[in-house]
Amino acid sequence: MCGATHRGFKSHLLRVCPTQLDADGAVDDDAAMRLAIIAAREAGDRGDVPVGAVALRAGRVLATAGNARERLRDPTAHAELLVLRAASATLGSWRLDDVTIVVTLEPCAMCAGALVNARVERLVLGAMDPKSGAVGSRYNLLADPRLNHEVVVTTGVLAQECASVLSAFFAERR
Repeated sequence: MCGATHRGFKSHLLRVCPTQLDADGAVDDDAAMRLAIIAAREAGDRGDVPVGAVALRAGRVLATAGNARERLRDPTAHAELLVLRAASATLGSWRLDDVTIVVTLEPCAMCAGALVNARVERLVLGAMDPKSGAVGSRYNLLADPRLNHEVVVTTGVLAQECASVLSAFFAERR
């Protein structure tokens, strides 16, 4: 449903468009999300909440990361921030205006703010986060017309699989 408004923000269009694999072998949204799920599972195996992220440029993987707050003892070590840092280092620039970030869980306010500040072109996300999501569930920082940049968002890519990884992680701890 390309072109539908998202959460009433008329300045931002939600793009739920088909994914594809191009002739050069670049990864599509589903393949990138599968890589993010692997990173999420690895984070869960290390005791961190299993969220994974991948940075893409023209369909090519620049970086992958999983949550590392527990491992690094760093409250900002969310998968999205780690993958933004790695992509910036790879490209030699903080401006990621032609980069797509793929993440298994809807970003929080901190991570959404970082996506805006990095001028990320597009976000692909799996599961929504009704408790603290800042890309439509609780807030929508990526489409706030008061900010200097808006990020195109694709939601629901392998959403059930992404949610299952989180559910299994928390079920083991209860």
